[in-house]
Amino acid sequence: EVQLVESGGGLVQAGGSLRLSCAASGFTFDAYAIGWFRQAPGKEREGVSCISNSGASTYYADSVKGRFTISRDNAKNTVYLQMNSLEPEDTASYYCAAGPYFRAIVAGVVEVWGQGTLVTVSS
Repeated sequence: EVQLVESGGGLVQAGGSLRLSCAASGFTFDAYAIGWFRQAPGKEREGVSCISNSGASTYYADSVKGRFTISRDNAKNTVYLQMNSLEPEDTASYYCAAGPYFRAIVAGVVEVWGQGTLVTVSS
């Protein structure tokens, strides 16, 4: 079964940090780019960050640039999103997604979605 499972969400105070993980199974992980997206209540889904299949290329939305870092460990079939200097505006459900093309993921074109993990940042 093709699956992405996110973990690491929770409640944190503004200025704090969290690390999200996205564990993949059921497909050739190192052939796929992985993206992180988020959706806050009442808002549209936003692409946050993306990493190419090899890890050589990354993308960050302007809203998180300099605060979030995406990485991957292909030996563990896992992608991470390190989130530092969190702000209340970062509160959202965070989803990881997989697709064969890095640039397509940046545009939101994906093949597999995870179920999401909730991040809440208190002020």
